[in-house]
Amino acid sequence: MKEWEKILTGQLTNNPIRLTVKEAIILYNYAEINDLMDAALFRRRKMLPGNKITYLVDRNINYTNICTINCQFCSFYRPPGHPETYTQTFAQISTRISELENINGSRILMQGGVNPELGLEWYVDLIKSIRLNHPTIDLDCFSPIEIEGIAEVCNLETLAVLEKMKNAGLHGLPGGGAEMLVDDVRLDISPKKGSSQNWLRIMEEAQSLGLVTSATNVIGFGEKTSHRVYHMDKIRQSQDKAIKNGYNGFTSFISWPVQLENNVFGKRNKGNNKIQLEITPQEYLRHVAISRLFFDNIQHIQASWPTMGLGIAQMAFFAGADDAGSTMMEENVVSASGTQKTNANEIELQKTISRAGFIPQKRNSEYEFLPTIIDVEENISASIPMQN
Repeated sequence: MKEWEKILTGQLTNNPIRLTVKEAIILYNYAEINDLMDAALFRRRKMLPGNKITYLVDRNINYTNICTINCQFCSFYRPPGHPETYTQTFAQISTRISELENINGSRILMQGGVNPELGLEWYVDLIKSIRLNHPTIDLDCFSPIEIEGIAEVCNLETLAVLEKMKNAGLHGLPGGGAEMLVDDVRLDISPKKGSSQNWLRIMEEAQSLGLVTSATNVIGFGEKTSHRVYHMDKIRQSQDKAIKNGYNGFTSFISWPVQLENNVFGKRNKGNNKIQLEITPQEYLRHVAISRLFFDNIQHIQASWPTMGLGIAQMAFFAGADDAGSTMMEENVVSASGTQKTNANEIELQKTISRAGFIPQKRNSEYEFLPTIIDVEENISASIPMQN
């Protein structure tokens, strides 16, 4: 029996021993993809019994594209003073949220750039305004990198910034800006983002305040598979710490390949730095499966249909993913990099889930089930009652 087969056999038990970093790297590099996916699906069903795949109806709002971080892979940002910069008004943002309410959405995920023109008061007033006019919508806003930038502008500690935002009505801190939490890679692709420890520290601060958080990972920068596992290990260690402290920790782990097709303003795909996007569907599914097996302390693994397509997302359900992500009523960052389809309506996600043999279940950003009207084919509908 090969070494990777022995490791997988050990995972196919009711109480498997936690994968080590070394074992995860061996599986990543050598395991047969079908065996790996089968083991991940087995683990998923042990952690989350039943046949449901969840999804979220939400909207991404990119409130500004002004940014000083200059990530080498980003095609969305514009530097201060560029003629294509924008910052949305409170009224424009409110209109977008009203459109989400009209389709029974439950959350906005609002992120932008690190904009030195906006002080903490602007953000606090924005949150208060949204909370006043849209009291039922969860506000998961601003990545750790944005929080760090705001703290620098207003000369406060990041924890103090988060406290003021939480008091104004912030619900969660999304996991954007993690990319790769291995500094050899991270500081090469985004030197102005600072070390991985900054991202982890701010997330831990958010968790200490009861804010809802998620963990993310972007792959395909030319890194080794070992780097990807090291990234997961930092997330797993942080989750262990959160649980030990009595915090909720990360709700989920979400990974996707970097998009470089239209990398106009970033430098990662230009000149001597030009690299080819080499994340094949099989490699993505391998990554999803490894994440399911590695994270024994994070329940939810999300499939990334905006970057991989709805068909590959279906395959990810068989690689251990239990969530189809969100409708993404609006998306500007991934689409700026060349992806053609970055939004799907609720029926599309339901059909994607149902046609893979699973049951669609609507949720909120805390993975609490919401009443779900299933309409997977014309003239066929059913109702799933709310569950806890």
